[in-house]
Amino acid sequence: MSIEPITRPLKRVFFPAECWVGEQISQQICRHHERRLRRIGRADALSPPAGGWAAGPPPPREGNAIKILIDGEEALPVIADELRTARSHVHLTGWHFSPDFALKREGELVILRMLLAELAERVDVRVLVWAGAPLPLFRPSRREVRSMREELVRHTKIQCALDAKERPMHCHHEKTIVIDDRVAFVGGIDLTSASGDRYDSNAHPARASLGWHDACARLEGPVVADVAEHFRMRWHEVTDETVAPVLPQEHAGDTELQIVRTVPEHVYAAAPEGDFTILESYLRALKAAERLIYIENQFLWSPEVEAVLHDKIANPPRADFRMVLLLPSKPSSGADDTRGVLGHLIEADEDRGHLLACTLYARSGNLREPVYIHAKVTIVDDEWLTLGSANLNEHSLFNDTEMNVVSHDHELALETRRRLFAEHLELPLDDVPVDSTRAIDELWRPISKEQLELRTAGMPLTHRLVRLPHVSRRSSRALGPITGLLVDG
Repeated sequence: MSIEPITRPLKRVFFPAECWVGEQISQQICRHHERRLRRIGRADALSPPAGGWAAGPPPPREGNAIKILIDGEEALPVIADELRTARSHVHLTGWHFSPDFALKREGELVILRMLLAELAERVDVRVLVWAGAPLPLFRPSRREVRSMREELVRHTKIQCALDAKERPMHCHHEKTIVIDDRVAFVGGIDLTSASGDRYDSNAHPARASLGWHDACARLEGPVVADVAEHFRMRWHEVTDETVAPVLPQEHAGDTELQIVRTVPEHVYAAAPEGDFTILESYLRALKAAERLIYIENQFLWSPEVEAVLHDKIANPPRADFRMVLLLPSKPSSGADDTRGVLGHLIEADEDRGHLLACTLYARSGNLREPVYIHAKVTIVDDEWLTLGSANLNEHSLFNDTEMNVVSHDHELALETRRRLFAEHLELPLDDVPVDSTRAIDELWRPISKEQLELRTAGMPLTHRLVRLPHVSRRSSRALGPITGLLVDG
């Protein structure tokens, strides 16, 4: 006999108390962040004006070229080809690396360790990776990372340093590649198969393993120097080796870009007050939103971000304002998908149609497998775009090291948003309406609703886009802020 009919009335009785407890915890977290940033003179990151660039440094740079690479099948071969062009040095950062990870899988395999070893015979190859969890509560552990490094560098000239200068319970999460200070990659794709194989295509076929949606950006121009300087700073702090000065680059395009970071205070001597420009940049853009907020992210558990999103939903700037959230059906840590944030936002929407939360599934006949949303992309009003390694949680905005790139370029934002919509809607690009409200109301909403109904009925899916399941107004209002603060990865 199911106990659900018995527990349901109890949940209704205790729900107001749970909401109150969750709200108190969220307020305490926000007050803690405010006190912390005020002590180091960075409180402005929490209360910036709407719109504009982050205060920096570094400032926005003109004269860049940027290419958005969506999913591993598109991004990883481009990375491999660029690495092969190195003439001076290759610098990589990441949360974790798998030496046997294949960057190319069509024709002859290109294995990460073999490619870096070949490069290291003629150029400097430096790999900077998080040292791993010091306690056996999270993975990878310190021991696992040391083993990985031994495998990566054995009988090669590859240099690999382990960065243990993390805040307790946090990590180094950024994913960057710099080649000759000429080209840089910034994004969400780790060169690893840990937790899931990153090599997935835009079609996301069912492949008997976790599907993986991700993105990164290829950069050229003056902005590359900011990525390179950040690596240079971290490498020196960890190894005490001074890398040659970064080579400035000439203009390579017409796009103005800014590198924004999370660097916690008191972690690196060169950045004693830290850097919270990812947080600042997000708050500026979300506050300024008038028509569209489109978010793809692994997590959505930041009370500061939630407050802005809640205000936009409760007081929409215009009748056709839409907010679309693409999230995993279940994140890599935790038992539920949103920790109560979506419940709060859904309640604010009051079924007015301003909010839509979805996820993706790979499918083949009766088989359906989650596609893990690991991309960290946000587009506002088809005018502002950010892409990088930062999740919308406390770890990424305050405590891990992270890097994002930001653009205010309309054409780039619109093109990227339509490419992502085309992928998720399984449509040719030309069939995706330029108008975001039309695309959401006429395509996203009915397709995702129908697929959720099929999934709930246990029937085969006919589309990969599914309304996010298990979301209700009563979703983890108290547990969410606690577990989101402690264990989100």
